[in-house]
This record gives sequence, C-alpha cells and structure tokens, in this order.
Amino acid sequence: MGQTASMCRLHGSCLHHKKSLQLRSIEEPPGGAGGGVPAPACYDAECARTEAWLDENQEFVHDYFLRKATRQVVDAWLVSHATPQSAELASPSRAGSGSGATTPVRKISAHEFERGGLLKPLVTTVDGTPTFLGDQPPHAAPSRPQRRSRHELRQLDEKELIFELVKDICNELEVRVLCHKILQNVSILLDADRGSLFLVQGERASSPHPQNGRCLVSKLFDVCSKSTPEQMEQLEEIRIPWGSGIVGYVAESGEPVNIPDAYKDERFNHDIDQQTGYKTRSLLCMPIKDINGEVIGVAQVINKQSDGPFTTYDEKVFASYLQFCGIGLRNAQLYERSQLEVKRNQVLLDLARMVFEEQSTIEHMVLRILTHTQSLIQCQRVQILLVHEASKGSFSRVFDLEAGDDEEPGTPRTSPYESRFPINIGITGYVATTGETVNIADAYMDARFDPSVDDGAGFKHNTILCMAIKNSEGRIIGVIQLVNKFDDLLFTKNDENFVEAFAIFCGMGLHNTHMYEKAITAMAKQSVTLDVLSYHASASLDDAQRLRNLRIPSSAHFNLHELAFDDIDLTDDDTLRACLRMFLDLDFVERFHIDYSVLCRWLLSVKKNYRNVTYHNWRHAFNVAQMMFAILTETQWWKIFGELECLALIIGCLCHDLDHRGTNNSFQIKASSPLAQLYSTSTMEHHHFDQCLMILNSPGNQVLANLSSEDYEKVVKVLEHAILSTDLAVYFSKRKPFIELVSKERVVTPAWGECDERRGLLRAMLMTACDLAAITKPWPVERRVAALVAGEFFRQGDLERQNLNLTPIDIMNRDKEDQLPAMQVKFIDTICLPIYEAFAVLSQSLQPMLDRVKSNRAHWIELSNNDEKYDYTLDKDQIPERNDKSSTSSHVDDTENTYEGDSSGAVSLSSETNSKYEILENPVVGLVCNNTLALPRDPKICQLNELN
Repeated sequence: MGQTASMCRLHGSCLHHKKSLQLRSIEEPPGGAGGGVPAPACYDAECARTEAWLDENQEFVHDYFLRKATRQVVDAWLVSHATPQSAELASPSRAGSGSGATTPVRKISAHEFERGGLLKPLVTTVDGTPTFLGDQPPHAAPSRPQRRSRHELRQLDEKELIFELVKDICNELEVRVLCHKILQNVSILLDADRGSLFLVQGERASSPHPQNGRCLVSKLFDVCSKSTPEQMEQLEEIRIPWGSGIVGYVAESGEPVNIPDAYKDERFNHDIDQQTGYKTRSLLCMPIKDINGEVIGVAQVINKQSDGPFTTYDEKVFASYLQFCGIGLRNAQLYERSQLEVKRNQVLLDLARMVFEEQSTIEHMVLRILTHTQSLIQCQRVQILLVHEASKGSFSRVFDLEAGDDEEPGTPRTSPYESRFPINIGITGYVATTGETVNIADAYMDARFDPSVDDGAGFKHNTILCMAIKNSEGRIIGVIQLVNKFDDLLFTKNDENFVEAFAIFCGMGLHNTHMYEKAITAMAKQSVTLDVLSYHASASLDDAQRLRNLRIPSSAHFNLHELAFDDIDLTDDDTLRACLRMFLDLDFVERFHIDYSVLCRWLLSVKKNYRNVTYHNWRHAFNVAQMMFAILTETQWWKIFGELECLALIIGCLCHDLDHRGTNNSFQIKASSPLAQLYSTSTMEHHHFDQCLMILNSPGNQVLANLSSEDYEKVVKVLEHAILSTDLAVYFSKRKPFIELVSKERVVTPAWGECDERRGLLRAMLMTACDLAAITKPWPVERRVAALVAGEFFRQGDLERQNLNLTPIDIMNRDKEDQLPAMQVKFIDTICLPIYEAFAVLSQSLQPMLDRVKSNRAHWIELSNNDEKYDYTLDKDQIPERNDKSSTSSHVDDTENTYEGDSSGAVSLSSETNSKYEILENPVVGLVCNNTLALPRDPKICQLNELN
C-alpha cells in the first residue's frame, strides 16, 4: 500500500502514553480533585495509581518539572490557570498614525460579535503576564444518545441501518472522533475486520516545493471494533505521497479499488503484514468526497469477516454511506480550521504584543524576535540581517540565535550575538533584493547556497527558510533566516505563513525602534545645540559688569510714566538703564531678591536675542514694556494683579517678540517653516515664549532663581499667557467678552483681583493695548512707526512674491503703498479703536490714549484724501544717531534720583526723589519706600525691615 516501515501500528504507544501521563500529572495542581484542573475521565486504574503517587511525592514532581518540563508545558500550564484580564487594560486605538494612514477601515462593528457569546481576548496568567492565548471555555459535554451495539445494528434492515449510522456521525465536529466512528460504522456495514482512514493534506495546485505538495495523512490506522479514539491518538502519523500505492491511486483518480487478493496486487506493500503479523487478504478502498465532488479523504476496509472478497453490493453500500460521511467530515474540518485560525490569531497577537511591548533599542527588539521565532518554529538557528540603507543588497548588522543559547549559565542576555555565524549571501542577498520567500528542502541542492559557509564550522545547513522583513511602507529593511528545523523536518507552508505574518509585526517593530533611536539621538543633539545656543545667546560678563556700574537715572528723567513716551532721543544703553529703572521702581529687585548683576546680564541677553529687523526689534519690545509700566502706575492696576503678575507682565513685554524674523505667522505657515511644524497655532508667539524661557534658564541669566517653586510656576504661567495674548487671533477671540464685561462693570474694582478669569482677560487685553500702543502716540511718533511697520510688511510681501510665488495681501503689497493711509484707517477702526475705547471706560487716566488714536485717525483720513502719493519712507532727520558710548558716562546732573550698584551687587539709593510718583497709597499693608515707586509688600518682611 505504499506505507513505509514507520507504519508500525502500535509500536511506541507505551512511551507516548507515559509522556501524556507525565504531562497531565505536571499540569494538575496538588490535591487532585480538590482544585485546579480535574483529571481526565479517560484515566485507567494504572494512571490513577500513578497520579496518586505523584500527589504524595510533591518534591519529586517539583524537581522533575524543573528538569524536564519544556517551554510548551510551562506555557500550557500558565494558560490553563489564566484569569480574565481587567477591562481597564483595554485602551481605545488611536484614531490615526503615520504608518497606518492608508490602512482601510474594516467595516465591522463590535456588535456583530455579540452573536458569538462573551469574548475575552486578553487574559492574564498567574505570573501577571497578559496574553491572548486563552484556554477554550469549558463546555459541558453534549449528551449523546447511547450507541447501539454491533449485534443490535445487525438486526436492522439496510435503510434503518444507514439512517442509524448517519445519525451517529451527524453531530460530531471533532475530526478524529468522527473518523473513528466512520471506520467503525463502515466495518459494521460491510462486515469488515478493520479499517483505516486517510485525509488529504497540502496544496491542490502544483507547488514548487515538494514538501508543500498534496499527500495523504493517516488520521486513523487499523481501527477495529474494540479500539477507542484514545488508543488511536498514540499511533504515529503516516504520510503517503499523492498517487503512491493503493490509497494514493484512489485519492488521485477518485475511483474505488476492490482487491480480492492483496498479495496479487503489485501496489500492495507486504512489509506491513510482516511488521504487524496481520494477514491482509482482501481490501476495499473508497474515496470520500465533499459536496463539490472533491476528494477530501480515502477510507479503506480490510478482510471481510466471512473470509470472502468484498462484493459489488458492498461497494454500493460503502459509496452511499461515504456520501454522508463526506459532508460531515467537511463540516468537521471547517470547524477544526476555524478553531485553529482562532489559535493562530491568538499566537500572532501574542507575538505582536511582545514586539510592541518595549521598543527601546534595536538589540533588545531583535533578541525578543529571535527568541520567539526559534520557539515558535522549532529550528536550530535563526538570523536577522538588517539591510544597509545605502546598499540594498548588503547588510549593516547581522544578529543570530542558536538553540541552547538561552540555557547558558550566568545572567540572561539582553542583546543577541552579532556576526557569529557566516552569511549565506547568495540566499539572503537574493531575498533582500527581490523580497521573495525562499524555502529550501536541501541547501546543497540549491545553486544559491554557498557550501563553503559550513567548512570548519561543525555545522551543516540542511533546510532553510528565508523571508524579507518590510516596514509599513513596504520597503525591505531586513531579512529573517531560519536554518534546520528540528527532527529533520522540512519547513512547511504553514511555517511560511506564520513567519510571514510575524515578519509584518517585526518590520513595524524594528522600524519604530529605529525611529525611536533616531529621536533619542536627535534629542541629545538638540540638548547639546541648546547648550551651545544658550551660551552664545547670553551677553558677556564684561558687558553686564559695564551696565551694572552705570548710574540709573530716575523714571522722571526718562519720562517712563508718560503715555506719550517717545524713545527717539534714547541710546540703546539708555533703554537698558530705563528698563533697570522700571524694575527698581516696581521694587522687583528687593522683593524677589534678584541679583543686580544677573538682572543686567539678562537684559543684555534679551536685547541680544532680538534680530536687526525693521520694526519688531529691541526698541519695539522696550516701548511695549514702557507702556505697560506707565499704565500699571497711572491706573494703580498693579494692586489688582499683585507683585508676581506685574513681574511676569514686564518680563513678558520685554520678551514678547524675541527672535522675531520680520515675518508673521501666516508667512511661517505658507513657507512651511520648521516653526510652523512645531506650533500649529500662534506660531511666532510660541517661539517667543520658548526663547524667553531659554534665556531665563541660561546660567547667569536666571532672574527668577530665588522664587519659590510655586511662585516660579505662577510667573511662568502668566508669562506664557501674556506672550501668547499678543497674537491678534487670540485678541479677536477675547475682545468680545472683554467689551461685554467693560460695558457691565465700567470700572476695575478690587473684586477683579479675586477673579482669575477677569484678571486673565484684563492681562490679555493689556498686552494687546501695549503692543499696538504706537497708534496712541503723538502724530510724529505714529507716522514714524507706521513707516517702520510698512517697510517690514513690504519686505515680507517681497519674500512671498519672490520665494513663494504668491501675491501678497494689500497691506504687504509694495505695489499698493499709496493705499497705506486708507489701510491705516481700516486698521484703527477694526482693531485699535474698540480696545482703547474699552480702556478709556475702565480708567479716565487712559482717555488721552483714545484721544490720540482718534487724532491720528483724522491725520490718516486727511492723507488718504490727498491726491499726492504717500511717501512711507523716513526722512534722514527723523532717524536719530544713537551713540551708546556717550551713555556710558556716569554723570547724572539732570536727574533727581539715581542708583548705582555697589561691589556686592546690591543696589544703593544715592538721593531721595520729589517725584509725584514717590509713594503709592495702599490702605491694607505698609509700603517699602526705598524706591521711587513701591508695591505692597508682605507685612512680615516690613516688620523685619523696621527691626533692622
């Protein structure tokens, strides 16, 4: 019959039975039926005695388990003791990801799974490890009707007998049990002594790999009336090539074979009888077909008990019954396939969880992949070769794992071996180049294999499975190679399918890990770059020392309290000294213990980090800070905000345009600049705030170093809010609620200071009012600033036209410069007037700002009505010469109040002031009047000063 000598019917069954007993004994916990997994009902008396002995000798069981238990046994034990995973571990999948952007949405709802009952895909083993490999839920064994005895069945007529035998198999879904029933039933129908059943396995179409072709596998062999399914499980599997022997012929032709005398048929294999001692006389072999007429198996009965041959009538009865068997067998196979598919998906999910669980380094990721691949496919060696990015056919790194590596003594490895074994460049290079899968049954018969790799290695390549690893974009990033499957088996199509599916997860895992390593490297480079940038962005100590030694005139000398302030006569050093005066008058230096030298260096660093653009430069920042200082002092609103928020507002004004490039947010987005990629909204404002924090955290510039952690956090929060509020988009979003609040309240009361929302709204509007304050200055100042702004806008328009091939908007279009007066009127009406009208309502002292806005508007209307073309450029006499050297002298003959730093860095008062801003009233707490302007101070600190 074509069977080989390995077809001994029952040889080796005792050994198999002992192994099964050992496995079941290990899996069952101590105590027998007292808990855990119950003993199978099929245990005989001998098994029961053995199990009882194991229960009484726990030390032996423990020792045996540690020495002999395989990984599969341990995994099976863990799974059998798994508990349902908490729903809290399930996390909703992210809506989108870069790698999965093109993945189609599966049109299936979780509701559709309700019909299948409760599904618990994720469980936790007793050691706390989550896994998808859950045991099948225990089902009560279905109640089966009692099978009639062989004698009772023989009393039935033919139709009743067939009907009874069909009922016997119609509800059976376990393939092996079904096959056993079929063989026993056909033996009854045909009065045969015993039978065998073979199922078709493998690809229907011709396969390039012989091991993947079709064959017949003995599901059951030599079944007699007294044999049980449990006994049949112990027999070794028999494989018959397609078309070989009697069984192979029947499967290939689809025709039955009836042999009266087996020994006269040349296709019969006499070795079987010699091995088993059983004399085969006659046999009948019949194909089993499904509903489509496809052969799915072959049934064979041997030796009619009447000692005669099988008749034509027997063939007819056999064929009739096998029609029902074919339908039942196909259903059972479909059910078995669905169960195997569930188990395969569970395995792949577990492998995917393993891959994505930790993606710290390439070495750690590859080690996990190698370990699980070797355990899953059971082969001697596994290699992963990472493709070189610059050369597709070569490899940058080669990792390998050999069976037994995990048993090495010492600390478990955290990274795999590298370049330990030779590379089959002919095979791996072919796969890396083409992406095709290579499955070789005999390496030495393949022309791509280089036999020299085995020379002197003490290792011989026999079977090879090599497959490409691709990332989410389908690009080959590596190759996985498996060598020599255990037990001299060939790599099957099933192995290919598993490795192919696993390789998808491996590709994504390796790609993600590579990206993670790149991100870590980029972050390290960024950290170094920031350190270098911070160093070069800081002003020098010499410059800070020079500024520290300068005398600081009074605020009256600089006109800092004037809402109509003009900086045209100030040098750059004068602006720095004026900033120091604001910090001194607001008592920030003493209140927050700011080192005077640090403050000087910080101011110089802030100035240094403004670019030399037309308008948004250091001068603009200084003017915005001066306006905030003037408003806070004129309106007494510093009492509403408190000392910390006032400090944040002044710092925010000075830093609100740091590193401005002379282009707005819209330009950054149009040009797809790196800043636009970093910040999707308020692009430049976020950058200004980041630059501000960088300087504040740079060594030698930490003016907030002496604040408590809570105060520091509050200052930074207000600082961020203040700088982001200078974005006009933010202004438009907050203007309406602010105007509604002003219309309702009409005055800033102390209650505003107790409401975070109102205080935040007032801060945001103040930042915009100070940022646009040039529109509130006298006409000569307004016209000069408007020319600067127009020049910067036109430059941006030129960049858009030249670099981006875009037509700029009117206000930035140099070709429409004659429309500037009309556009200024529109700017005042839509943006400026509403905010300054609101502030004029809140404080009468701010009414002059509104008056000058209206006056400037009238000037712009007059210019727009003028037929002459408006010249936005500045006259030379309007641009003052700034000589910083003249400001370094320490003479202060025209000042009433000056400061100078002493050797310790503290600030000392050199004269008293008679300014009207000398003291601000505060009915609650005492004032520290060491400066021209003082803010309320904590009473405890005041008491300490009085004691001193």
